[in-house]
Amino acid sequence: MEKMKKLFPAFFGGVASGLLVGIGGTVLLSCESKVVGAVMFTVALLAICCLGLYLYTGRIGFAAEKFDAKTARDLAVGLFGNFTGATLTGLIMRFARPMIIEKAVTACNIRLENGVLRGFVLGCFCGVLMYVAVKIYKLGSPLGIIFCIPVFILSGFEHSIADMFYFAVAGMMNLAYVGFIVAVVFGNSVGALATAELWKRSREE
Repeated sequence: MEKMKKLFPAFFGGVASGLLVGIGGTVLLSCESKVVGAVMFTVALLAICCLGLYLYTGRIGFAAEKFDAKTARDLAVGLFGNFTGATLTGLIMRFARPMIIEKAVTACNIRLENGVLRGFVLGCFCGVLMYVAVKIYKLGSPLGIIFCIPVFILSGFEHSIADMFYFAVAGMMNLAYVGFIVAVVFGNSVGALATAELWKRSREE
């Protein structure tokens, strides 16, 4: 029971983060201007960082600084929480905001046409920006979030938790979806960890 209690912060923080990413995704799908939507999406990561919640893509890079059994466990539980929060939010918005479904379907079809390899590569570059955004925030400035989030969206990079939301809104949660999401999760992880390692080595004397 004690071990289960230790998992609660990562899980519930993950669910809350998935919810916030879903809200960011909703505004992006709702805006006629993609630039405006991309800028408004930053509310998700700003809230997550300010509230100290658990977003897998914002945490995985820091595993390069310290990795142990607890870190691995929290990452897995947090990712499951992110999936739960983003997917539930997507299903709710599919019901409450049916006008965004068509846009979500179009976006998800493009992702599936790109395939898992491109999804992995684009996920890597998103991982780079996610690590940079959170690292700059930890250094005392929100500017990393304000610029990095719109950059990854407008560049077409893939964010695994946001994609979970989009596919839920589109009602396209099938085997192809699973393969694509797994590829993007790995891409986000590789990009963030590689950037963290490069930053660490650049600081060595």
